[in-house]
Formats: sequence, C-alpha cells, structure tokens
Amino acid sequence: MRYYTMAPPSSLSGYIKCFWVLEGQASDALPYVHRAMADGCVELVFHYQGIFDELLSKGTRERSWASGISGPSRYYRRFSIEQPFSIFGVYMYPFSVERFFKIPASAVCNSMPELYDLMGREGKDLEEQVMLACNNATRFQLLTTFFEKKLQQRTDQPPGIFSSISYILQTRGQVNVDEMAQRSFLSVRQFERNFKKFAGFSPKLYTRIIRFQAAIQQYGNRAVSLTDIAYRCGYYDQSHFIHDFKEFSGHHPRNYFLGNAEGTEWRNI
Repeated sequence: MRYYTMAPPSSLSGYIKCFWVLEGQASDALPYVHRAMADGCVELVFHYQGIFDELLSKGTRERSWASGISGPSRYYRRFSIEQPFSIFGVYMYPFSVERFFKIPASAVCNSMPELYDLMGREGKDLEEQVMLACNNATRFQLLTTFFEKKLQQRTDQPPGIFSSISYILQTRGQVNVDEMAQRSFLSVRQFERNFKKFAGFSPKLYTRIIRFQAAIQQYGNRAVSLTDIAYRCGYYDQSHFIHDFKEFSGHHPRNYFLGNAEGTEWRNI
C-alpha cells in the first residue's frame, strides 16, 4: 500500500490542507476495508482505479461513486474493495465548500453526494479529466487550476466566520465558544447560526470532532500513553476521551493506538 500527500500552492492554502493519494492491493481472499471517521473537514475524492462498496448495517452493502464529496461528518463509515485501487483526494477546510461550490457546508453535512449531483455537467467533465490523467502530477495540476479559477470568479469577501473556524482547527478544538462569539461581536446565538452554516455543525460539536481528529493524529507515537493523549487534546478525563473516541470512530482507543483496529493499514505506511 502506498500513501502520500502534496501541499497546495500558496494561492489555495487558506482553503485546502493537502492533496493525497492512496494506492493499494486487495483481492477476493483479502479485501481491504477502509474506515472513514468523524471529521470536521471535507474531502473531494476521485477513485481512478476501482470503486469501493459501502458496508451498511445488517451485512448489506451499497456501491459507492467514482467521484464525490465527503462532507463534514460526526459518524464513521466503512467501505470495502476486493481489487487493486487508486484514489486521489483533496482535503479541504469546511468553508471551502462555499467558496468552490457556492453551497454551505451544512448542505453536505453527514452526507457524500456524487460530484455530478453537486455540479452537473461541470462535475462530470472534471471527473473525466481526473480519471483519464496520465499520472498524479497531472491530476494535481488539473485540480489546482480548477480551484484557482473558482476563487478568481468570486468577487465577494469571505465571511468573518471563516477565521473563527480556522482558529478552532489551529487550536485543535481547545477554545471557549462564548469568548469567540464576543470577539466576533456577535451574540452566541448569531455566532452559532453562522458557524453551523459554514462548518456543518454547532461550535460545541465541531470542537469535539476536532479534538478527536487531533487525538488520532497521535497514531504511531508510542512514547505517549492514552492518558497523555487525552489531556494533550483537551479532554477532562480518560473516560470522556474513550466515550468520544468510540462515538466518532467505532474503536476503543486502546485497540486503535495498538494498531489492531480495522482501517488503520494506511497509517502504518
């Protein structure tokens, strides 16, 4: 299995965290199961080789799409494939959805719309270009050009709430929401309403998800204990940490950080 990331150009760094590639082998005898965990960011994904099935409840499965958006989510989802696969992804901040696609993040919250359903013919054309590209360097350039053109078409200024969302991401969710509302010169209710529109969730739930995301980034760091991770990421105690971790990933953190959990293979590269 091969996984790597590419940094965006400076023109896009305020909206895109990274581009990424995941390539791997799977078979009927040894399928690969991927687990998409709760996340406060958004991913634009292109399966340019192989298409996953989503594993649903009661053992059923549903064919996924070739390209689409994975919106901010508070739930984990499981996917499986039984053949070689290659994926090109764009990991974006949640307010990027409004800048690039002219819809609020709340419109794709906890959902995974197909690119065609989101953008129509323009989405289909973009999918075809990315799928037919000769290599990932070309895919990177195609998507960079696409996003830069989208930004150039916007003449309006980004709402101030974007900076508040960025601040929560930068501080890994360790913030006081009331204080943030005061700094924005908004009532708590106004702040929460604006925040949810562009982040997909209320500030309180969003900070929980971002703390969880900060915790899973400690994967592979054997020098710290679960208690250390919990306190570093702003949890009051270990039981609070375990509760959130199980809710957002479906795993007990002990199994996850030992490398025994489903869907962690790509992190071992």
